[in-house]
Amino acid sequence: MKVNAITLRSGNVIEYNGKLCVVVKNDIQQPGKGASVAQVELRDIRTGSKDNVRFRTQENVERVRLEQENYQFLFADGEDYTLMHQENFEQIIVSKELIGQPAAYLEEGMIVEVETYEGEPLGVRLPDTVTVEIAEAEPVVKGQTATTSYKPAMLANGEKVMVPPHIESGTRIVVKSEDGAYVERAKN
Repeated sequence: MKVNAITLRSGNVIEYNGKLCVVVKNDIQQPGKGASVAQVELRDIRTGSKDNVRFRTQENVERVRLEQENYQFLFADGEDYTLMHQENFEQIIVSKELIGQPAAYLEEGMIVEVETYEGEPLGVRLPDTVTVEIAEAEPVVKGQTATTSYKPAMLANGEKVMVPPHIESGTRIVVKSEDGAYVERAKN
């Protein structure tokens, strides 16, 4: 669908020079003379390379709609992850690179959102938060609970996280799947 370049926002996906690109930043610049321009930073979805592009504000660009569908994570085989569509049970294989750092928080049976364009998977989004168990945590230092300090801990999946002093080994916690940051102690 054609849209005016001035309406582009961060997160929009456009087709530019035959490539699918996501808008990272956009800024409308009004020089002293002449027409305004939209200064847009684009990131190629497939290669990850970035490019700065200027569009005249009245210029039209091709905006792409990605389809989001729910898939269930089945298993990992090295760097490949097998996912199954929730409705038609069709299986797809995506690379660890496509999922990124959140791949460490994938658990068997977890429902994830896969973005596709013309049947090609372009991105995988995990739930915002996941519950994991602490495998190893340093003991509490006396007097440490009085301040808002954090201590390092090792999760059952091998990832490191900073947790409050009262968290011990065996405790289940909630972390952000995006960056592994501690959110809270898991309820029940």
